[in-house]
Amino acid sequence: MAAAGRALPSAGRSKSDIREEVWEHLEASGLAEFPRPVRGRIPNFKGSLQACCSLRELEAFSRAREVKVDPDKPLEGARLAALQARKTLLVPTPRLRTGLFNRIVPPPGATKEMLRRCATSQGVRDFSVPVGLDDKAQVDLVVVGSVAVSEKGWRIGKGEGYADMEYAMMVSMGAVQEDTPVVTIVHDCQVLDIAEELLGDHDLTVDYILTPTRTIQTHCKRPKPQGIMWHKVSSEMLGKIPILKTLRWREKQAGKDVTLQDEHPALADTNRAAISDRKVMAVNPQPWAAPGSAPGGSDPVNPKSEGSDTITTVYVGNLPGSLRVSQLKSALRELQVVPAALKWQGAQHRAFLDYREQGAAHRALSSLQGLSLGGSALRVELAKSQRNKGQGEINSHK
Repeated sequence: MAAAGRALPSAGRSKSDIREEVWEHLEASGLAEFPRPVRGRIPNFKGSLQACCSLRELEAFSRAREVKVDPDKPLEGARLAALQARKTLLVPTPRLRTGLFNRIVPPPGATKEMLRRCATSQGVRDFSVPVGLDDKAQVDLVVVGSVAVSEKGWRIGKGEGYADMEYAMMVSMGAVQEDTPVVTIVHDCQVLDIAEELLGDHDLTVDYILTPTRTIQTHCKRPKPQGIMWHKVSSEMLGKIPILKTLRWREKQAGKDVTLQDEHPALADTNRAAISDRKVMAVNPQPWAAPGSAPGGSDPVNPKSEGSDTITTVYVGNLPGSLRVSQLKSALRELQVVPAALKWQGAQHRAFLDYREQGAAHRALSSLQGLSLGGSALRVELAKSQRNKGQGEINSHK
């Protein structure tokens, strides 16, 4: 670690200790770059572009057609390399709030300068197209940021677990295989000895480390996550990541155990469902009321909604003829996006979901995107014309 300046101590340290030491050292040594301060982030560093340029020299990159690169600032050069090589570039949505990835689509005939812009965080927002669960992404190379990493391939992120969760979700949806290479790009001083006992079975390991001075192949034998470990997922995380709800519903339909970290493991499935239903009823006293019917009493979650006339309606189309309304209701409960009212039009292969809050309607949109029921991928969007509470028919999507 001669290029790193002084070596950072790591023996006997927790993950949190190592993160703090790396962040402090990058700032104190003048290696930290915008955005500052680097504490709490995947840190940007002097020489990040040089480190990213080494990506082009990896055979794994040359072979790859689809490359997933995290949105962190020090990985901007990796995103640019993928675009310049005309590879399909997938970038996770920030904190997975609106899905898993976006595909970056530069304008036709994009110049070098335009490609550089597409690789920036603003470009990722301006030139992206959402990738749904049913788009059959096949990622050939994964590039992640790190706060610290060992030459054995053991990685420490910023402590929020998003990179680990992204990878587990990609496994769940079939987007990566066991041998899909994982690359991280860091400064030399971030390459440390990390005690193996700090790692959990959900932690993502890496196969290549790129620094401004070195390319390290780790030959890591430790298995990567084999999918989503639901017993380590909290209800809070599930609530923050709509697409995670969709994956959980799919895996439950496939017969997998999707018990969450804070759910009592001894409860039978039916009891958990009953408890879930009671929670829904507590939040929404009449969750399946007919359109236009007034709820009995105020909304305990949002007292301001009492007497409000605004309804946001979500259109759900492409419902198979064999689907029953109870199956749709069950899916909505599992995804925790129960509407105030549901209007079922099975003969027209559609339904309308009424939400009292616009935010709840948008969460439903995110959760239902890419969902298949009865073998058909649902078409989900905001209804073209909204209506007020108390009116009769919805006149859109006729």
